[in-house]
Amino acid sequence: MNRAPDDAHRHARALLDPVHYDYFAGGAGREVALDENERAFRRLALLPRVLRGAASRDTAVTLLGDRSRMPVLVAPTAFHRLAHPEGELATARAAAAAGTVLIASMAATTAIGEITAAARSVRPEAAVWFQLYLQPEPEVTGALVRRAEEAGCTALVVTVDSPVRGRHGRDERHGFHDLPPGLAAENMRDLPGTAPGGAAVRPIAMSSALSWEHVRRLRATTPLPVLLKGVLHPEDARRAVAEGVDGLVVSNHGGRQLDAAPATVEALPRIVEAVAGRLPVLLDGGVRTGCDVAVALALGATAVAVGRPVVWGLAADGERGVRDVLEWFRSDFDQALALCGGARPADLTADLVVRRGGVGSGAW
Repeated sequence: MNRAPDDAHRHARALLDPVHYDYFAGGAGREVALDENERAFRRLALLPRVLRGAASRDTAVTLLGDRSRMPVLVAPTAFHRLAHPEGELATARAAAAAGTVLIASMAATTAIGEITAAARSVRPEAAVWFQLYLQPEPEVTGALVRRAEEAGCTALVVTVDSPVRGRHGRDERHGFHDLPPGLAAENMRDLPGTAPGGAAVRPIAMSSALSWEHVRRLRATTPLPVLLKGVLHPEDARRAVAEGVDGLVVSNHGGRQLDAAPATVEALPRIVEAVAGRLPVLLDGGVRTGCDVAVALALGATAVAVGRPVVWGLAADGERGVRDVLEWFRSDFDQALALCGGARPADLTADLVVRRGGVGSGAW
């Protein structure tokens, strides 16, 4: 039986080192943004349609040329080998088996070439995207992009909400600042400025000096589609369209950066309005059920991405645990779609979303 995310979470918490559990589970500051991501979904309800004649359903979506069996992708999360010895390899195989897109983290504890190889050992056409923090040194960013291209990644997801690192109280209390011996952010190994073949691994730099010019330079150096992850303000969404980026991810970094940021599902409608259908809009943060997926799609998202539920599945039961969680999401979304009277994701429209407290409380 496919494991629900809540069940996986309970099992993972019992198995993980408390320091590592808090690293994955924690957020920034007082963890207001972290909690609000889930609470905001619970403040919304779905107003189903009936007698629509949807005898069969197709939950698949196509994103930038990559087909996913469901509108639920694997969000980029760091350090999977803290959760399970097989780490990102297990996650990649499970995502491929589930037929969805894996967004691999630049801070993975496995090199991107090994991740894509693991995914394609299960399904040759498996899609892997690469999450990227633009680095202050152009040559370092360029080397990372080349690695992603050579690995066969089909898109770059550039995280833009991290000019500085968020303050993580749980990590500070534990004194957790470095990975255990034997683990490293493997994509940062042997980059310009490190000793070739040595143990030196460059730290991932955050820089408040990064600007739209850096995004332009990136787009000029790669044929891969570029999505921006961490967009919450509609003016930034309009600018992204004008700059020619290929997609947006509405995200507050899982509540791990600005603790005063809004819940992502509350930011979503204004971003969708600003984009006006000119590029795909994805969402991550707080998605825990198929109904959450349906709400996000009804409000204009093309797909969602889930991070912590995947980590909990990985910690609970390795590759099988991740696959179980992803299959649970597909099944739960399929049921929500059916109960809303839909046959495909595009049938979920904004008039189906109302605030809890009654229909009279107003649709979005």
